[in-house]
Amino acid sequence: MRTDQDWWRHAVIYQIYPRSFADGNGDGLGDIDGIRARLPHVAELGVDAIWISPWYPSPMADAGYDVSDYRDIEPRFGDLAGAEALLREAHALGLRVILDIVPNHTSERHRWFTEALAAGPGSPARRRYLFRAGRGEGGELPPNDWPSVFGGPAWARLPDGDWYLHLFAPEQPDLDWTNPEVHAEFEQTLRFWFDRGVDGFRIDVAHGLAKGAGLPD
Repeated sequence: MRTDQDWWRHAVIYQIYPRSFADGNGDGLGDIDGIRARLPHVAELGVDAIWISPWYPSPMADAGYDVSDYRDIEPRFGDLAGAEALLREAHALGLRVILDIVPNHTSERHRWFTEALAAGPGSPARRRYLFRAGRGEGGELPPNDWPSVFGGPAWARLPDGDWYLHLFAPEQPDLDWTNPEVHAEFEQTLRFWFDRGVDGFRIDVAHGLAKGAGLPD
């Protein structure tokens, strides 16, 4: 196993989508036990690392890329003990493990977003996301003309009149990376997984983290 910090630049990496890769308990859905059972086969392919698509708790509005808790495992896939066992077994076979991290947006069911909805306009909880007033006489128009990657406007309006940005599905509100709370939260999340032996991360929608100042059209 390479020990230099730039190992990933030269590595052959095998992506695994947990939900469809291998079913370890016979319920028809891929899971962590299924991945563990096939690690020797993956190692025999000669790859250097596996990259695991999101295995975090999620309502699955976007195939797991709508994360409701970044420091746990989706129950349909297993649990933290199984994830830690997978990490140990992969390392024993000479495989590094990379996880997907999704820092551009959370699930609408993430505790931060539920707090933001309850707190109301102008609250500190809403400043973790990109809430804005609408345009037009009654604020009935989106704050800018940005489209969602999934079609339609990249804004959704709440009953209280505020709009929130979602570059993807409405169930995926964008975080505000100018807020130090967001930086601190993700630093803690990375440490959580590094402490369990994860070797690195693939950053989902890295290009979306920085938005133009003032969110211009």
